[in-house]
Amino acid sequence: MASAIIGGLIRAGRAPQSIQVVEPFEAARERLRAEFGVQVLAQAEASLAAAELVIWAVKPQFFTAAAAPCASYVGQALQLSVMAGIRSDSIARLTGSERVVRAMPNTPALIGQGIAGLFARPAVSAADKALIEAVLAPTGSTLWVAAEVDLDAVTALSGSGPAYFFYIVEAMITAAVEMGLTEAQGRQLALATCGGAAALGLQASESITVLRERVTSKGGTTFAAISSLQADGVGAAVQRAVKMAHIRAAELGDEFGA
Repeated sequence: MASAIIGGLIRAGRAPQSIQVVEPFEAARERLRAEFGVQVLAQAEASLAAAELVIWAVKPQFFTAAAAPCASYVGQALQLSVMAGIRSDSIARLTGSERVVRAMPNTPALIGQGIAGLFARPAVSAADKALIEAVLAPTGSTLWVAAEVDLDAVTALSGSGPAYFFYIVEAMITAAVEMGLTEAQGRQLALATCGGAAALGLQASESITVLRERVTSKGGTTFAAISSLQADGVGAAVQRAVKMAHIRAAELGDEFGA
């Protein structure tokens, strides 16, 4: 996700040398220099004090160790976290800044078609929010939530959602092969169909239910497929799966974000 944000900023016109990255691993530092041309530091140093915005994109279990050497430099900056599980109270305490925004993005951000749920602490100003939106704009769209706990639902729905989609596409491709198509044909047809349906849903004013019903002529092929899905309880299974992800997101928050 850090690479998606860096790449998006540069595509939007940000000078690579205006971006500093703290990366302790030498191989990763070399890759960042080669790919993006950004400044890469092996450890926190005084130059970080000039940062207007600090983005935290480390694994949750490493955040405490990563924040400790940075805290004396970044306390005046706006903090943006793309880490799962670390709550804003912890980020504020470990960085010394109350200006904290948490983001829950998803992997389509890598191609500029993601969506990120956002939560801001009270100290975050309207100008701060506008800056966050501008930084994340190259990765896709954003959605602000009023309560931090709502990020657990965002995580369950859109953060984990691409995996649900790919799971269903895998099944569609398997069915295509069993019906005599090649795997490549099945992949192309399934992905194009799902992508087109998503685009239609985003543009249409009608509900998703109405859009589904328009394709489902009684007694037709789609009707047979939907009837099979309903008989197998697929809708209820999907709802249970999303709710399980929601429960796990809250558990991660308890584990990492005291």
